Order: sequence, then structure tokens, then C-alpha cells
Amino acid sequence: MAGRRARTGRGWDASPPRAGDTTPRPRRGRRASGNASDPGDPASAPREEAEVAREICLRQLAVRPRTRAELATALARRGISEETANQVLDRYDEVGIIDDAAFARAWVSSRHAGRGLARRALANELRQRGVDGDTASEALDELDETTEAETARALVDRKLRTARGEPDAVFRRLVGMLARKGYPAGVAIRAVKDAIAAQSAEAAEFAEQIDADALADAEGEIDR
Repeated sequence: MAGRRARTGRGWDASPPRAGDTTPRPRRGRRASGNASDPGDPASAPREEAEVAREICLRQLAVRPRTRAELATALARRGISEETANQVLDRYDEVGIIDDAAFARAWVSSRHAGRGLARRALANELRQRGVDGDTASEALDELDETTEAETARALVDRKLRTARGEPDAVFRRLVGMLARKGYPAGVAIRAVKDAIAAQSAEAAEFAEQIDADALADAEGEIDR
């Protein structure tokens, strides 16, 4: 019927107009993009770069504490200029929202307690997160050699409960485990030797044959 609209795969099309009818027929097409802005509308003006930078930083910090270097990297990836990034990060430094020294101390405490990581592994992680050497050293000084040795022994004792195999194979696996966590060769070897010796008379006999100092020196030469 003339004047009735029919639905097609391309949208609503009007039927042929009646004679003498010059009124344009509406046609539903693709919606305009929501990103388009009206130059005369103040609400559509781009947001200030600093505001965007602050939002990026706050989203990053909501996940976990971040170092200044980590936030600077995140801002650069999102196209924030270096000048704006420095202004925002300087302000965050002033008010204590970012604090690399506090971050380093918390990182060392958490990762040592949770993962049993030693100073060498922790220093590497802090370096990867942009903590400068002096700040990292101050945080690592809170982890003394005695605590490190005690943690190494606790890790070995826990692994020994389920360890299977010949004593020499178990010994090598456990020393390797501690080495991957950043423990020096001497600390690792002594921790494993003492833990194995406490297991049984047979294990103690094997442990007696281990020259911890000689092995530690040999491992040190390989590392160098």
C-alpha cells in the first residue's frame, strides 16, 4: 500500500511517495559515533592532560603500590608528555602518595616472608621496578644474614618432607632451589647439609662427607 513503510535488511525504507509529495522520507542509518564532539559545546572539550595522567596513576595504585619509575612508564605508554608526567609525579611525591623508600621496605619484607627470597633476588626485583641503588640498599639492610640463614633452613626443612630420591640428588635439588631464590652458595649448602644431617643416621653420614666451604668456594668461582 502507498505510504506504508516496509522493514528491510538495511533499515526502514519508505514506499514510493505519492504524486506531488516532496517531503523527505526518514531513513534510519548508522548512528553517529559517540566520540564526536561539538566545537560549540564546552562539555565536549578534551580533558586536560594532567587530569588524565592523575587518573592513570590512581588506577595503577589501586592494584598495588608502585614506584615512581613504574608510574612514569605507565604514563609514557598512554602518551602523556614527560613534562606533565613529572608535574603529576612530583606532586604525588610531595604528598606521599608515592614513596620509593617505603615501597622498597615493604617489598623486601613481603617477598622475603612470602616467597623466601634472599637479598640478591630482592635487589634484582627492586632494580627492575626502578628503585635506585641507594634506596634499595637501605631496604635490604633490614634483612640481616642471620634472618636469611634461618629462612633458608626453613625452606629446606619444608621441602625435605616430600623429597624423594638418593641423598646426593636431593642435596643438589635443594641447593639449586635456594640458589634460584638468591641465596649465596655458602648459605645454601650449609642449610641443606644441616637439614639433611638432622633427618636420619644414614642422611647424617652422607652429610658428613659434604665439605660446605669447598663447595661454596667452587660455586663462587662459577658465579664469577
